[in-house]
Amino acid sequence: MAYLNYHHLRYFWAIANEGSLTRAARRLNVSPSSLSIQLKALEEQLGQALFERHGRTLQLTEAGRIALGYADALFKLGDELLSTLEGLAPTARQILRVGAVSTLSRNFQIELLRPLLGRNDVEVVIHSGAFMDLLSRLRDHGLDIVLANQPAMQDQDEDWQSTLIAEQSVSLIGAPTLKKGKFRFPNDLGKTSVAVPGRGSGIRTAFEKLLESHDVGAGFIAEVDDMAMLRLIAREGFCLVLVPPVVVVDELENGLLVEHCTFPQIKESFYAVTRRRQFPSPLLKKLNLHQRRL
Repeated sequence: MAYLNYHHLRYFWAIANEGSLTRAARRLNVSPSSLSIQLKALEEQLGQALFERHGRTLQLTEAGRIALGYADALFKLGDELLSTLEGLAPTARQILRVGAVSTLSRNFQIELLRPLLGRNDVEVVIHSGAFMDLLSRLRDHGLDIVLANQPAMQDQDEDWQSTLIAEQSVSLIGAPTLKKGKFRFPNDLGKTSVAVPGRGSGIRTAFEKLLESHDVGAGFIAEVDDMAMLRLIAREGFCLVLVPPVVVVDELENGLLVEHCTFPQIKESFYAVTRRRQFPSPLLKKLNLHQRRL
């Protein structure tokens, strides 16, 4: 029974990605002639030509495109194996690499990651950034999970798994002294300054639609992408902020802030995005990624 030579497959993969035998040889630190011999051996074993020469560049044949798809899958599995098993040795600390959208509530992140925080055998590495940038790192095995307020859109090239782990209605929250008596929506809205999330936020869009349905103008004192900054603005006491209560849960519990008006029809959703992998991080099971109440 013939066995596939994976060294030859790696050389082919490098040539295909570089688009040039010379560049691939430089990348692999081998001579172009040696690389050409290895490629020829793979083609003979497969019984198919993998490249066609066009000028100074090499282009994949149909068989080459098929072979590259398999090579990509095989080497991704190898990367996952190394990434997974490097943390499973008895003396090694396990590492969970988390990406969190920069606008996501810090309180929510802490609550979700609490089962792993403070453990001597676990290191949690958190990266903050834009959603698409974090998905790119998740695809390239730089992250194990991405926490976001939206699901990843499915496409033919990626197999994302988006788990809705929490939902919470949003409220207008501020100091108790901002309004005496019960807040009446929408009548009292024009009498109080309001800070809202930026225009890319789903809850901002839903709030503006709600205002339009009540024929109320949308004049805001501040637009802030960062939930942590909205929390600080609320603590200053000069305006109401539109946020999920989880953002200011400590201030609500100690009475520093109160919910002046709640909107059950407007919800902030919290998702955990992962990739379907052959070797997922075993630490993900510790997070209990199922829908929960906040």
